[in-house]
Amino acid sequence: MEDGRKAVRVRLRGSVQGVSFRVWTRTEAERLGLSGWVRNEEDGSVTALIVGADGAVSTMLDRFWKGPTGASVSSVTSQDVDAGQEPNGFRIIG
Repeated sequence: MEDGRKAVRVRLRGSVQGVSFRVWTRTEAERLGLSGWVRNEEDGSVTALIVGADGAVSTMLDRFWKGPTGASVSSVTSQDVDAGQEPNGFRIIG
C-alpha cells in the first residue's frame, strides 16, 4: 500500500445479521471514500475488508461499534492485511 493508506480485515460480532449491516457498511464506506467488501459469515458474524486512507479507515472502525439501527455490536476485531491490488469500489459479496 502506498503511504497514508491501509487495508484492514474486520470481524464484527453481536446482532449484526438481519439488520441491513452489509448495506449500511457499503454506504458508510462509500461516504468515506473507502474500497473493499463486506459479507455475512455462517457463524452469524460479518467480515469486511476496508481499504483507504488511514484516517478514513480509523473512522470506519469507530463507526462499526454503532452500526445501523437495530444492530447490537458486541465485538469489533481488526487486523492489518496486505490487500494486494486495491479493490475498485465497495461490494457486498455474501
